[in-house]
Amino acid sequence: MQTMKLAPLILVVVLCFDAGAALAHHAFSAEFDASKPVTLEGTVAKMEWLNPHAWLWIDVTDAEGKVQQWGVEFGPPNALFRRGWRKSSVPFGAQVTVTGYLAKDGRPVANANRVRLPDGRTLFAGSSGTGAPYVEGDSAGR
Repeated sequence: MQTMKLAPLILVVVLCFDAGAALAHHAFSAEFDASKPVTLEGTVAKMEWLNPHAWLWIDVTDAEGKVQQWGVEFGPPNALFRRGWRKSSVPFGAQVTVTGYLAKDGRPVANANRVRLPDGRTLFAGSSGTGAPYVEGDSAGR
């Protein structure tokens, strides 16, 4: 009988956790501006292999010499792995060049399209079907 009384509470708790995951996954156009491409050159501070989006954090030095940390959203880790990414691809302190699109709200955040790695390879970093602009030569299978 106690279980029956707890069932609605358990359902509410489960739905709250599920809602948080749903909010974390978004369409490209909800957060990023396809009309604002950006190229960032910086030093890898951290790589987070999280679902539904992996994140690369790089320290970018501007023209005045000021360093600002940028968060760069990628596709999901499994999709990155299929495209040739490995955890060793972006070691702490490595220099990388990221092309992508700026966040709409002006934060130092971008959605990555491609990343030139320290070994000279360029890998696709986005995920197909997100609404991000198509780039010629894109390996996302579009």
